[in-house]
Amino acid sequence: MPVLSAADLKASLGRDRRLLGLDLGSKTIGLALSDVSRTIATPLLTISRTKFTKDARQLFEIVDSKDVSGLVIGLPVSMDGTEGPRCQSVRQFAASLLALRDIPVAFWDERLSTAAVTRTLLEADASRRRRAEVVDKMAAAYILQGALDAGASAFQ
Repeated sequence: MPVLSAADLKASLGRDRRLLGLDLGSKTIGLALSDVSRTIATPLLTISRTKFTKDARQLFEIVDSKDVSGLVIGLPVSMDGTEGPRCQSVRQFAASLLALRDIPVAFWDERLSTAAVTRTLLEADASRRRRAEVVDKMAAAYILQGALDAGASAFQ
């Protein structure tokens, strides 16, 4: 299955199934899960990255156990709208996932997601250690919620 636009993702979703949001970093993958009505994104967990096959196995275990019908992957577009090496890395990760399993995937512009989450955590007076523990999964929730809000009627 090719990578879809967020609008085209709707047609490929199963009824009462969830979306999984991913914030891909070089060392971790933050994960967030939507509710079955696809209106609310909740931070789920953070996976420490190792080798692609192990990372993919962990992701697919979560996809299977949580009845996930599609992935929304944050795309780290530059502030000027261009795509650099990090975008290429994310696109390659998605292509590699799709080579293993036919699952609907859409990209979502993640500009400033980590900065917004970090600012929120700072305002909440979260310790540096606590911020490090939760920032990736919260960024994934921020990405997924943005996609859900933008396509609120499309994802329901």
